[in-house]
Amino acid sequence: MDRNVDDLRYIRSTMERSTKFLSLSGISGVVAGLVALCGAYLAYLIMRGELSVTGIVLFDLLILAAIVLVTACSVGVYFSMRKAKKTGAKFWTPVTFQLIKDAGLPLVTGGLFSLILVYNGYFGMTAATMLIFYGIALVNAGAKTYDDIKILGFCEIVLGLLAGILIGNGLLLWAIGFGVLHIVYGIVMYMKYDAKSDKANG
Repeated sequence: MDRNVDDLRYIRSTMERSTKFLSLSGISGVVAGLVALCGAYLAYLIMRGELSVTGIVLFDLLILAAIVLVTACSVGVYFSMRKAKKTGAKFWTPVTFQLIKDAGLPLVTGGLFSLILVYNGYFGMTAATMLIFYGIALVNAGAKTYDDIKILGFCEIVLGLLAGILIGNGLLLWAIGFGVLHIVYGIVMYMKYDAKSDKANG
């Protein structure tokens, strides 16, 4: 009986791995959240005129946003590839590319729309736009990975809508969405999935 149960679990695990991307790392969520919080703090200093590189606030914020984005993405890929290696799974699979496509469209659209808002002077709506489109991207990606991603996505969307209403608090809500929520999500993901995997492989 026990052997049959183990066989069923193995079959289920194999089918899951072939249809879902399960190499997302909780640690990457925590680190990405910390990066976002650091970025939010630097953005706060730039907006107060206490920090500048180019002498132009808008350019400083755009450069900072690019650095935060590249750093967070790099961290995510690094830790996810490390997790895949630990579990003996392949990182680059057809599911991985499908996940990138599902999340990529709303992310690119949201990024371009944010730039359009900045170009037209609607700075107060950029935080809301980023959070909402990022949330949509996560909900889309949830179909190809852990369901927990969808929950995070819905939370980001709600925060984005709040940021659209409370325009003066956009940076704070952005920091909560990209920073605090990522850290909480990362810890939950690590305890729920990564810790068991590390224990099994340790």
